[in-house]
Amino acid sequence: MPKSIFVNLPVCDLARSTAFYAALGFGKNPQFSNDQASAMVWSDTICVMLLTHEFYRTFTDKAIIDAATTSGVLLCVSFDSREAVDGFHAAARGAGGREPRPVEDRTIMYGGAIEDPDGHVWETVWMDASAMENAA
Repeated sequence: MPKSIFVNLPVCDLARSTAFYAALGFGKNPQFSNDQASAMVWSDTICVMLLTHEFYRTFTDKAIIDAATTSGVLLCVSFDSREAVDGFHAAARGAGGREPRPVEDRTIMYGGAIEDPDGHVWETVWMDASAMENAA
């Protein structure tokens, strides 16, 4: 098995969050999903585990943050093109997500940020390799 990362996110409404991530292009792995969790696959090595608060609490004694008001982590996903970044943002807005930072063109980097229904922030980025070479 290759090295992988599982991002575990506490969510208030599992069905709503599952639908949101599916609208963004994440695939649901039914093998690791049930009424307490949805395994939402981004790539061969990245999976977002959406966990009900009750289930999330079985992994930690710490208080669960309210991601709508408190930042606990900033996650970032990269894309192959500007159009893919734009499509991800459009899908997020269309599925009920919020865009706290709209897409910006910073020459070398192109991206912004979206929030899922619980307030978890996902940064987006496309890096222009040719601009990076010219800047060096």
